[in-house]
Amino acid sequence: MTQAKWRDSAVGFVAPVVIIALWQAGAMLGLINPQVLPSPWAVLKKWIEYALPLTAFDAAAGSRLAWMFSGELLIDTAGSMYRVVVGFVIGAGLALPLGLAMGSSRTMYNWLNPLMQVLRPIPPIAYIPLAILWFGLGNAPAVFLIAIGAFFPVLMNTIAGVRQVDSIYIRAARNLGASQSTMFLRVMLPAAVPYILSGVRIGIGTAFIVVIVSEMIAVNNGLGFRILEAREYFWSDKIVAGMISIGLLGLAIDIGMNKLNNHLLRWHRGLET
Repeated sequence: MTQAKWRDSAVGFVAPVVIIALWQAGAMLGLINPQVLPSPWAVLKKWIEYALPLTAFDAAAGSRLAWMFSGELLIDTAGSMYRVVVGFVIGAGLALPLGLAMGSSRTMYNWLNPLMQVLRPIPPIAYIPLAILWFGLGNAPAVFLIAIGAFFPVLMNTIAGVRQVDSIYIRAARNLGASQSTMFLRVMLPAAVPYILSGVRIGIGTAFIVVIVSEMIAVNNGLGFRILEAREYFWSDKIVAGMISIGLLGLAIDIGMNKLNNHLLRWHRGLET
């Protein structure tokens, strides 16, 4: 990483550090009620407690490695990520071929677009009663809601990407005698990849938002469930610790997606692979 990139990365830490310092100072001066908003130090201690194993190591109960990863935070994070991955794969897996078909076929678009435009504004949260009625409690309703949340960003971006391919590329391919399948696979699909990847990035973000809401209602573990549990007992430090965990996990996912997009789209920016 170059010096300029290190400097740009360091600048991003200035605002969080200042906010945390002011927050801690306000707590130490008694300006903030610790029951309403605990200090950053109290949140950090609770976060560490949340991450550590709940019981002492017992060789008879299992391996030390399994014990090290038995903390509530790691278990909840694993549960939330499992639901996000499964729900996103289902939602994006359905949206991608449908979006490609609607984008490349005017007939498919005319038939299905009105239905999609009716369903798209309905937030996934509105499906919660039906999800519980259809699937009961557990992972199934959460995965269903996440799939809905991921479906429409991927669908709409895929349609837009295919339909907005530069006409110059299409005319050039036709003049060279490209067949319809070659036109789709070698011209339209590659040109739509930046739109598709943008939809994937948005879809993952939406899926992560939906999983927290669904865990507060339909399942008995995960980061969302743990925050709701902490609210019931008025553990405000654990609530904030859970929220920060969600934020850090979301940041890591977004950074990973951004790096993946930059790698896959090097050709689009005219860079060597």
